Amino acid sequence: MATYRCGVCNMGVDASCTDCKEALVNDNLTLGDGTVVQISKCPKCEGKIKSPMCCGADMSYAV
Repeated sequence: MATYRCGVCNMGVDASCTDCKEALVNDNLTLGDGTVVQISKCPKCEGKIKSPMCCGADMSYAV
């Protein structure tokens, strides 16, 4: 299960795809203007969400 952890308050979140029952994996998405956004992606269906945030920042990914 993918775990995201807040570097400020240390809260953790496990993330999985409810359709595929697969753990989401950390990835990056490059927008048209070159901005890189941290995302969570399902390795099976390729669905994507914005990675979780806490304390005003992206939570860091840990295996």
